[in-house]
Amino acid sequence: MITIIGFFRLSRGNVPSSLMALLTTCSLAQADQVGNVDVDWLGNDIVIEAFADPKVEGVTCHVAYFERGLIDRFQNGNWFEDPSNSSIACRQTGAITIGDIDRSDEGESVFSERRSIIWKSLSVKRIFDAKNETLIYISHAREVKDGSAKMSISTVPLFQGP
Repeated sequence: MITIIGFFRLSRGNVPSSLMALLTTCSLAQADQVGNVDVDWLGNDIVIEAFADPKVEGVTCHVAYFERGLIDRFQNGNWFEDPSNSSIACRQTGAITIGDIDRSDEGESVFSERRSIIWKSLSVKRIFDAKNETLIYISHAREVKDGSAKMSISTVPLFQGP
């Protein structure tokens, strides 16, 4: 498990056990880094993480986001913040079993990760479209000020074929 707080990467090896217990008891899904693509000589990367929906067995989402490198942070300032850009793809990875999910049009958060120390986070919400028998996953930036319109969407159909 890897948890991102701003640009500080914390792994099981360097997090006090009481903090790790707090992080792992959260009701939101925990992500595992499955890819890291170097995009330039400044140390900027595209990070790809996978997480299973904690209330829908058989669905896995992959989120990709931009992570600024140290050289970029030195050159451009804004030390404690990464861009809001993200992309998501969710797929059926086993037999789907839907647990007790929020079925309102507002949906519910299934994943959240800090993109700055205070102001910004990357969030994934799940919305259930009962009429079309589809789960909708939307990744978006949550910002305390100056909301962001940057988002990405993925759907998982639930209907059974003939």
